[in-house]
Amino acid sequence: MKTPSLPFPAPPTALLRATALELFVLAGHALMYPTGIAGERHPGRAPADEGAEPARADIPPAEGTDRPPVVFLHGFIDNRSVFVLLRRSLARHGWRRLESLNYSPLTSDIRTAAELLDRHIEEICARTGHHRVDIVGHSLGGLIARYYVQRLAGDRRVRTLVTLGTPHSGTAVAPLAGALPIVRQMRQGSPPVEELRLPAPGCRTRFVSFWSELDRVIVPAEAACVDHPDLDAVNVRVTGIGHLALPVHPAVAAAVRQALDEAEPVQEAPGTTPGTTRTTPAA
Repeated sequence: MKTPSLPFPAPPTALLRATALELFVLAGHALMYPTGIAGERHPGRAPADEGAEPARADIPPAEGTDRPPVVFLHGFIDNRSVFVLLRRSLARHGWRRLESLNYSPLTSDIRTAAELLDRHIEEICARTGHHRVDIVGHSLGGLIARYYVQRLAGDRRVRTLVTLGTPHSGTAVAPLAGALPIVRQMRQGSPPVEELRLPAPGCRTRFVSFWSELDRVIVPAEAACVDHPDLDAVNVRVTGIGHLALPVHPAVAAAVRQALDEAEPVQEAPGTTPGTTRTTPAA
């Protein structure tokens, strides 16, 4: 399957509005950032790496919690506070198990972060009784989650992976690329990005990738699409907003809820097929 690469020249007024919104979101997130520095704490069962037994597929989740847990994974130099509004949106619509993982910006590479995600998800499954989860990843977080799914057999645990502005094919824009290895790995042609091009037969995870033609962090913008013949993927084009607004915009939140609620296998809307692009107007 091939995800179309289409030119979307943005009108100057749309670009100006999106830029103003990015600055507003950045200012708001700077205020919220301190609230997300500390990792989440969950009372009760001990973490998997402290002796807890792994989750068993024959243990049903608690009554009324048939939806799998949703795990949020932030982008570079960020933390779980970026998902405050999206978490509230999901909670208001009935999601009860909402989890986050903070990883250090000094993490050496994507594989190391993916191994941390693996341990975190095993702990969640052990604690909740669910044997599968959904993941929502923003930017680099989505790339780490995809590496976990494809390269560390994470498809056994991940039902749906939703990515927001993730450089699936690498990006020509990588801040401080010469300073930190994990940032260099976001660039086009890096070893982790090339590993994600390798065959992935039988992958059990559904992919829903949100991307915007006004995203100035992912260059080209279409690099945020999942384009792989072995993957069950839908790419959702978001219009009118940029990179930072993707995790906080209400239209995106509504589309994420829909993506997480879709039954397996993916039931496409008329006229769409896996690997094609839907459009979600955000402005």
